[in-house]
Amino acid sequence: MTDLPKKTALVTGASSGVGLWSAKALADRGWHVIMACRDLAKAESAAREAGIAPANRTLLHVDLADFASVRALAEAARETVRAGGGALDALVLNAAVYLPRAEAPQRNADGYEISVATNYLGHFLLANLLLPDLEAAPAPRLVTLGTVTANSEEFGGKIPIPAPADLGDLEGLEAGFRDPVAMIDGKPFKPGKAYKDSKLALMIMSRELHARFHDKTGIIFATLYPGCVADTPLFRHAPKAFQTIFPWFQKNITKGYVSQPLSGERVAQVVADPDFTRSGVHWSWGNRQKPGAQAFAQPLSSKAENAHRAARLWDLSAKLVGLEDARIGEPA
Repeated sequence: MTDLPKKTALVTGASSGVGLWSAKALADRGWHVIMACRDLAKAESAAREAGIAPANRTLLHVDLADFASVRALAEAARETVRAGGGALDALVLNAAVYLPRAEAPQRNADGYEISVATNYLGHFLLANLLLPDLEAAPAPRLVTLGTVTANSEEFGGKIPIPAPADLGDLEGLEAGFRDPVAMIDGKPFKPGKAYKDSKLALMIMSRELHARFHDKTGIIFATLYPGCVADTPLFRHAPKAFQTIFPWFQKNITKGYVSQPLSGERVAQVVADPDFTRSGVHWSWGNRQKPGAQAFAQPLSSKAENAHRAARLWDLSAKLVGLEDARIGEPA
């Protein structure tokens, strides 16, 4: 076991794409990164290829759709930090699955639709489990990857393909979120919308974390959209034509394209840099990328700012992942 540097971050989905390059950017800043991934062999190979030094990384397994695996990750991360004599300074909720061609919902062992289970519910559980560990750090941050397609304040969030993100009145969660229910709003299954909804739920969760815990704990809660990372492995299940056309379109028409290394650098900025100490903020660099672009606080839609819906989403999510104690998430 290598000695941990002063700062430690846990990044989910760190074996490829934004997560890998976030880990790289943090390691380059001298941080130790706990890379939480489903495929550890893939993560090891990716870390070596990216140039993340062994002394600056620990690989831990997690399947975010498996809540027992999430609990095991939290305990393993806690032990990793304890063994190094440091603290958990940051948690980065990055991992995601996107299954736009799914004809029917895939489900986890609990019967929940896999996009929402992985992207949202697993992260909800992990964040709650690690809140006390973050609170013990001197200047902790919990950073969540959002997306433009889940924010209807922006043009990308208004595109009705297959439908804009909308959690409705949480009817699907109220009904237990098991077969035949596969959408948070209880409506018929649309795989692309399931992804958007999961990201909207995450952005709402971050705002609710801020409302409940920032003043009590000092933890900085933020979401961000680093730009359109159009060639990330997130799109590996999209049609081949889309995988070719979409990056070209973002690079040449919308000018929204951001490379994977730049996206990782932007995540690392929100995690580590002194310019990002505001809590309850959604950081963005805009839809049209320019050299030297500066981050700004991007407003979120009313769908993400409804306090009553956010509180209900919290309570329903806690029940679905087995955190039914009303005080769950309260710092120890």
